[in-house]
Amino acid sequence: MCRRSLASDSRHKFCRDNDDLEIRISGIPVRGVEIDSRTGCFHYRSAIDIVAIKFKCCQTYYSCFYCHQEETSHRAQTWSRSEFEEKAILCGACGTELTICQYLECRAICPMCGSAFNPRCELHYPLYFEI
Repeated sequence: MCRRSLASDSRHKFCRDNDDLEIRISGIPVRGVEIDSRTGCFHYRSAIDIVAIKFKCCQTYYSCFYCHQEETSHRAQTWSRSEFEEKAILCGACGTELTICQYLECRAICPMCGSAFNPRCELHYPLYFEI
């Protein structure tokens, strides 16, 4: 699977398989285009772009909607309100999986480690969640 290991520590493992990049945070694979060690990607790479989202359609974590769009051949599905207790958000700083409800209520701060999330991600909630 991994042709070349780029770096590793207890939470993060980076490996390149052909041109796709995948990291593991707390053992959980996260996919994305030019993904960094905290889930930042080609599309969003600021110091606070540290959230990966599990897509309902494929049950796979991606850095963002656009990474999913570029790497899959299916349409993204949104999580319904009845599924907001599902763990579908991954903090790239501490590796904690949050429920959708925890994420929507956290005010852009990880409730486990206190790391700041990008508050502008709220603009994209309709891409991921039934709002």
